[in-house]
Amino acid sequence: MHCPFCAEVDTKVIDSRLVADGDQVRRRRECVTCGERFTTFETAELAMPRVIKSNGAREPFNEDKLRSGLTRAVQKRPVSTEDLETIIQRIKHDLRATGERDIESRVVGEMVMDALKRLDAVAYVRFASVYRDFQDVAEFQEEVVRLRSEVEEKSLQKKS
Repeated sequence: MHCPFCAEVDTKVIDSRLVADGDQVRRRRECVTCGERFTTFETAELAMPRVIKSNGAREPFNEDKLRSGLTRAVQKRPVSTEDLETIIQRIKHDLRATGERDIESRVVGEMVMDALKRLDAVAYVRFASVYRDFQDVAEFQEEVVRLRSEVEEKSLQKKS
């Protein structure tokens, strides 16, 4: 690390601490030449995978698109902004954890639906109806029946 005061290349670390919930390291440094002290912050640079659309086009992951879709799904539902941000951060973490450079949009959509299913059933059905492009009421009803049976199954498992 170059000294910001004299541009010397040789600096030494005096102290290191984790900050930002362990996502960042704060380092206190001292220049060996001029003796000035300064602070640096170190974070991991993790690239998000590109998203492969259904038509084969590739585009960078867009957090705003994800947030917009989630916001529409939970509109007028008792879901907090913090819950949405938690979902967004979890999805981003899971996408990075795949280690892939490219990921199909279908995978991202399934991650969103899984998260919404755990958070709010109505928001899940709203998102699924758009994502899966329901063509009629019967498809919508099938999804509601499938969701209801999953909820009942989990309820029975908890009682056992």
